[in-house]
Amino acid sequence: MKRRSGFGWVELILGIALIALGVLAFAKSDLALTGMVFVYGIAAVVMGAADIVLFINVQRYTGFGPTLSLISGILSVMSGVMLVVYPRTGALVLTVLFPIWFIAHCISRLTHLGHIRFVAGDGIYWFSLVVNIIGLVLGFLMVMNPFFTIRTIRCFASAYLLLLGVDSIVMAFSRMGN
Repeated sequence: MKRRSGFGWVELILGIALIALGVLAFAKSDLALTGMVFVYGIAAVVMGAADIVLFINVQRYTGFGPTLSLISGILSVMSGVMLVVYPRTGALVLTVLFPIWFIAHCISRLTHLGHIRFVAGDGIYWFSLVVNIIGLVLGFLMVMNPFFTIRTIRCFASAYLLLLGVDSIVMAFSRMGN
């Protein structure tokens, strides 16, 4: 298997966008939920597209991981488009869709840990493992208690967007040395 070299520009741009979105969500918690739904919809479309691109890049490998990336990407894009087109309805549906998206995205990332370890090393591997396990736990907490989701969705989403942004930026810089 050939190691990828060069700087990860896509990961860097995605990471900066996710961190900016996470900071905005923390700083402006008084924003209307429908406005946040629109922004999260855009983030879901971008992250879904990134998962689909990941599938295209690793489709030559066999196994369950690349297929999960495609499914996660399609679900993210569909969810994101729905949230952008119908933000008011999306605010209600978000309490169900957001945890499912959270879980699907974390599972997709966890299936790629072997590739991440190979490309980026052990440190990034462990960081990504911890971030995505935390995401799975939070996702299942939100599924089990929708009222909990309604009350805490902004905090969870903001924190997770920040973690995903940091993860993407670290991945971008880790590719420079390979």
